[in-house]
Amino acid sequence: MLLYLVNPSNPLVSISLNRSSYWNRFRLWKPLGLLVLAGLTPADWEISILDENLAQIDYEALPRPDLVGITAFTSQAPRAYEIAAGFRACGVPVVMGGIHATMCVDEASRHVDSVVTGEAEPVWTDLLEDARSGSLKTRYDAGRAAMDQIVPARHDLLPDGYAFGSIQTTRGCSLNCSFCSVTRFNGASYRQRPVAEVVEEFKSIPEARVLIVDDNLIGRRPHHIERAKELFRALAEADTGKSWIGQTTVNIADDEELLDLAKKAGCIGLFIGFESVTPEGLPELGKKSAMLSGRDIPASVERIRSRDILVVGSFIMGLDSDRPGVGKLIAQAASRYGVDNMNVLFLTPLPGTRLWDQLRSEGRIALDAFPGDWRYYTLNYPVARYKHLSREQIIREMNECNGTYYSATGIFERMARNLMAGRNPLFSLVSNLTSRKNSLLFAQVYEALWQSEAGPDGAAMSPKTGFGLIDLLESGAEQLRRAAAALKMQAAWFFRQS
Repeated sequence: MLLYLVNPSNPLVSISLNRSSYWNRFRLWKPLGLLVLAGLTPADWEISILDENLAQIDYEALPRPDLVGITAFTSQAPRAYEIAAGFRACGVPVVMGGIHATMCVDEASRHVDSVVTGEAEPVWTDLLEDARSGSLKTRYDAGRAAMDQIVPARHDLLPDGYAFGSIQTTRGCSLNCSFCSVTRFNGASYRQRPVAEVVEEFKSIPEARVLIVDDNLIGRRPHHIERAKELFRALAEADTGKSWIGQTTVNIADDEELLDLAKKAGCIGLFIGFESVTPEGLPELGKKSAMLSGRDIPASVERIRSRDILVVGSFIMGLDSDRPGVGKLIAQAASRYGVDNMNVLFLTPLPGTRLWDQLRSEGRIALDAFPGDWRYYTLNYPVARYKHLSREQIIREMNECNGTYYSATGIFERMARNLMAGRNPLFSLVSNLTSRKNSLLFAQVYEALWQSEAGPDGAAMSPKTGFGLIDLLESGAEQLRRAAAALKMQAAWFFRQS
């Protein structure tokens, strides 16, 4: 029996168009969920994992499979449906799972033979038996997996080409932010895999750098913190020789021992969500606001960075409290906080979130020609109607934010700060330069998007807009390739100097 597990691309996500850029490899993540499913699959199934974000795939040239499984975030859904249609036309059954299929099960069911809702581990082997016997059900409701049902991922099934391996050590998030669907999908309970099992899987990852994909690696409660310390101690003692990055909340800076252990365990970078830079915006964040309110954020960031751990700050633009001028406020705050790079996203009402329910009830979903418009739900496009910012205004605010933070002066100051602290500035420099180049490309996209589709009343974009944007992104890909060559030369120079 031949099984294909497919991770669809989205042409509106710039990384999928720049596979030849060496530095954009650092923004390409492995489809870990598919690797975990492969680990659960019986040995008599031959498995191929097909990741469209790594390379274009000629499906017609491949052997005909017995079953196809597709995962998809919301922005990948239109492409997932296209892939499913191609296989189904050849008589191959297709099953779809993941967060979008769970939140939009009726929609997904119209495009595939079977839908898995929730975490697939509890039902996957039963589904495969049904597929083998020709009795595939139209729906499998998996719920949430017990931690002993989560097996090590099959890291051996993907080719080279990824800068980072990936692993998951916990599931669930109790923060339950209004704009995030993690709590709805994975639950509010913070579930941890056994530390020894995590360490063994960590050793099996072929890449020297690893992304720990946990939504909040350290959790919130004291026993969560203690478990994180236990994990970090075990990774340090295992001496894997690997470095890693993860996602966490800013409370990691409150525990000096935790930071020291993270450094010893190989941590080189953390994504931290600050979301809002104004006191008025904090209440919109829910439970996370308590971690940020009244905190000396620059001091917290510096405690992390003093361990040679880079900090990428994440921010949201388009909160109901945001007004004209928010772009410059975010850029200035990111510089003041001392983060090494920033990630600014448009507030996006993803299906299954409280934000989706709120904005839909208020008639504030601007791009709603589904399923085609799901392609814009990457968090990089203004898909909603914002309270105090028109679409033209919020696009200008995003461009102002990126232009301010990624100015030549700003990048030089961050590089100089690292040099003065005795830290190698290379990774931060390259990260800033690639982010600057991508932001310039997106500025062109936003301008074309607004000029071509926004009427005098700020009407929503039509589904056809995507084709123009794809063309524009593809034309910009060559610019990014040339920039990558220049970055390689700069990197080589810095390596020689360091």
